[in-house]
Amino acid sequence: MNISFDLDSTLIPNGKEFETEKLGGFARLFGIEEIRKGTAELITELQNQGNKVHIYTTSFRTKGKIRRILKYYGIKVDRIVNQEENQHVLKSRNINASKYPTAFGFDIHIDDSKGIEMESERYNFRVIIVEPTDKNWIDKIKNELKTLHGAID
Repeated sequence: MNISFDLDSTLIPNGKEFETEKLGGFARLFGIEEIRKGTAELITELQNQGNKVHIYTTSFRTKGKIRRILKYYGIKVDRIVNQEENQHVLKSRNINASKYPTAFGFDIHIDDSKGIEMESERYNFRVIIVEPTDKNWIDKIKNELKTLHGAID
């Protein structure tokens, strides 16, 4: 299964919405951002189960910067789609949405945005919405992926 994750307010905080992993002093100097506690373990587990994990964000961070942030935490993803690529692909397909995971071959997208949830209904793609304040976000994702996995097979 191809699973994509949003960054802002899903994996990277936009304030103090959720607990984050420890960040070394020099990391900030190199532009490393804090990441949601448990992210590396969750992504590793999903990959060990045979899933491909991707980042799909409307952030204008460069793919290189995103890779550096993830690498700092020991995370390697299969593909990164940032806003630059997203805009280009959606425009070329004449899709008027902020995100459309199907255009990139993603089976399920994980995001915090209720707007993405509405777009998923309109454009018929699968999404798991995770509240930034949800302390059981990992269990929610695992449980919903189990449910959705049967629908995709």
